[in-house]
Amino acid sequence: MTACAQLLAEVRACRLCAANLPLGPRPLLQLAPGARILLVGQAPGRKAHERGVPFDDASGERLRQWLGVDRACFYDPQQIAILPMGLCYPGSSKSGDLPPRPECAPQWRSALLAQLPQRQLTLVLGQYALAWHLPQYSTVTAAVADWQATLAAGVLALPHPSPRNQRWRSQHPWFQAAVLPALQARVARLLATP
Repeated sequence: MTACAQLLAEVRACRLCAANLPLGPRPLLQLAPGARILLVGQAPGRKAHERGVPFDDASGERLRQWLGVDRACFYDPQQIAILPMGLCYPGSSKSGDLPPRPECAPQWRSALLAQLPQRQLTLVLGQYALAWHLPQYSTVTAAVADWQATLAAGVLALPHPSPRNQRWRSQHPWFQAAVLPALQARVARLLATP
């Protein structure tokens, strides 16, 4: 068994915060050492937990459109790694899903990131991912607005692709006009590289 496979088996068996998870542990991630693109979200939602597939909803459909990839490519761990800040569904509150469990990232994140030596692009969704990967920005909007600088460094912040986030996208038309074409070009280039 490879080091990556061994680590993934350990992560998938994790019960570190089981007592605090309303639906129990079900770590959801995908990665392989050859992946050049890393997608970092907050934590799996309820539907992802129930289906066992991250981004298997309207948000995922929009995200795949933004990247310019089909479902097969998106769910190929040799192409795209998906590593949320919290690996299990944390539960919900009146205003949406709860934050990722605080135990998760310190326990697993560095070891998992070390399994991605070919990573050339990290896509950051949400404030918890932003705090880890682009801590110099105080808001997702500020990080997205500085997309040329961050993309040059191999990291790009994105607004959440949820249909509920339409207001943000309508208030920032430059995102669709400038950021998405640049993102799609970078993704296509990385996926075409043997």
